[in-house]
Amino acid sequence: MTESPGDEPRDVPPFGDLMNEIPLFRELQRVLFSSTGPVNWELARQVAIATASYGQDDPSPGPEDGQGLAETVRAAELAVAEFTGLPSPSDLANVRAVRRSEWVAANVKDLAEVLDPVAGKLASAIGEQGGMLPGLPGLSDLGLPAEEGAGRPDMMQLIVKQMAPLLMGVQIGSVLGVLAQGVLGQFDLPVPRPGGALLFVMPNISALERDWSLKPVDFRLWVVLHEVTHRFEFARSWVRPHFVGLVTDLVEHAELDLAGMQQRFEGLDLSDPGAMSQAVEGMGNLFGQTSDPEQRLRIARVQSFLAAAEGYGDHVSTAVGRRMLSTSGAIEEALRRHREAGHTDKALERLLGIELTPTQRGLGEEFCERVVRDTDEFTLARMWESAEALPSMPELEEPTLWLARTV
Repeated sequence: MTESPGDEPRDVPPFGDLMNEIPLFRELQRVLFSSTGPVNWELARQVAIATASYGQDDPSPGPEDGQGLAETVRAAELAVAEFTGLPSPSDLANVRAVRRSEWVAANVKDLAEVLDPVAGKLASAIGEQGGMLPGLPGLSDLGLPAEEGAGRPDMMQLIVKQMAPLLMGVQIGSVLGVLAQGVLGQFDLPVPRPGGALLFVMPNISALERDWSLKPVDFRLWVVLHEVTHRFEFARSWVRPHFVGLVTDLVEHAELDLAGMQQRFEGLDLSDPGAMSQAVEGMGNLFGQTSDPEQRLRIARVQSFLAAAEGYGDHVSTAVGRRMLSTSGAIEEALRRHREAGHTDKALERLLGIELTPTQRGLGEEFCERVVRDTDEFTLARMWESAEALPSMPELEEPTLWLARTV
């Protein structure tokens, strides 16, 4: 029997080529493969901006805000330099009054070097889970039957591995977005940034002034003192590389609870972004759960750095602010309540994978007060001379140990 031309067998296009012809799957592929690192930073930026602006206005500051803050920074720089004896940073002249969304954009960029090692470790572990799972609901919505995962760990691992940067982008973006709803400046999150502008989030500053009936000139000076003090700390050339090294060392030696992670990802619906985000969100303090003495020491080094940096910033800004302002009592109370209602502690846990308790945060300021009581401000400022001069966690708890070692 002779076949007519219409009866000739037709080639079935490869599945991948077929999916490329469908706009929805082209967009999905673009998102999945848009990041070459452990975090989809563009997605993180978009999620953070959307979260920061959700349900509230994000007005642009006026030119008078930036001008007034620049003048206040100059006054604060002189006061902090005289009080601490530390050299002034070279970039304090770059001052910006910003919206919440602008704070987000700057911090997504600045925090990448610190957070990439953390995200890389977690993303790698998430990717490994794909090979352990028998099948995931929601694959049919992505064009694959759920049973494809059964006996095909390579396929599941590939799918979950490609999802990991998206999950991390959503996680980091949501944390930064929530933070942006309340932060006042660049260093409410006490993590060293590269040199650049001092950012002041005017919608949040104005809201706190309004809610607590604070005098704007006085309150803004206090906020500026806190930010300028942190810039004095972090402008030292060794500080940021040292902190990144501490975090990287911690992450490289961390052993994650893969069994616990597998439980989180079993039955995970890939078509539900909320469920995927929750699976990652619930894994805070990942690197703090260990019984290994060496790893606990690495954790303590990161915690002591953060506690010392935040404690010194609070100590100096409070001492100088009390000298300069008669309204310091009302400002301190407003900021104490603002901090208690904020999310900074949880943000550190969710971003860095370790916990910094309120008690540990308080150790830093107590340490500063006790050192000054026994010596003076210039002796205390020596903690920023080098990485070796920073106090350890035992020294934060007992400052005489630090004095015996460094003075």
